[in-house]
Amino acid sequence: EEVVPEHCVIATNTSAIPIRDIAAGAKRPEKVVGMHYFSPVDKMPLLEVIKAEGITSDDTAAAVVSVGIKQGKTVVPCGDRPGFYVNRSLGPMLASCVSLVQDGVALPDIDKAMLKYGFPVGPVSLCDEVGVDVAFHVQETLQKDLGVRMTGGDSSMFKAFMDAGILGKKAGKGFYLYDKKQKKGEKPLNPEAQEIIKKYIKEPKQYDTEVIQQRIAYSFVNEAAYCLQDGIIDGPVDGDIGAVFGIGYPPFRGGP
Repeated sequence: EEVVPEHCVIATNTSAIPIRDIAAGAKRPEKVVGMHYFSPVDKMPLLEVIKAEGITSDDTAAAVVSVGIKQGKTVVPCGDRPGFYVNRSLGPMLASCVSLVQDGVALPDIDKAMLKYGFPVGPVSLCDEVGVDVAFHVQETLQKDLGVRMTGGDSSMFKAFMDAGILGKKAGKGFYLYDKKQKKGEKPLNPEAQEIIKKYIKEPKQYDTEVIQQRIAYSFVNEAAYCLQDGIIDGPVDGDIGAVFGIGYPPFRGGP
């Protein structure tokens, strides 16, 4: 605000911090808005636009929607709640994934099950892609807001990963190991991560592919329904478009 003109829009790409909290410290809070892109930005077509209710002006929101459309993005307006829409729905899904990991289900089996279900990437690989530290931060933020819907697995496992420098693909090691010399599709398990996971497995269990798929996918579907109920999205079409274009929810399933 000190270096931009008064008409300038201040847009944030935060994936978890409420826009109203950012606007609270602004001199021109009506110019603060959320523009949440999805990684990789050059490939994922979704843009969530988030107004701080009663604070962000309609003109500000209209300006960023126009920018998003010119960028070739599909724009979905979302309510200013932790995680907004897609990440809010993704949180319980990843919590279910952690639960399965701590039930002793092999990491490749979880990823393969969800690839078979129709997702472009498995949830374990997704954690590595976004970063273990980012996943932990989002989980902690959503836990305060969603409560029991985020339970099932012990998210402190992520903290143990972080303490050991296991941050995901960007660090060369997450649940899997990453090397620039690897051929596409080659991802050996990270032995260091496996040792940490063992400490969280109390009673190993076995599940067939369909059960793994249902536990993970239905967690997303359930939270998407809550988002509709709570007015975070304007309607079911926005929810389906957001899920398909934001995280690649299987389009042939019609969205959540």
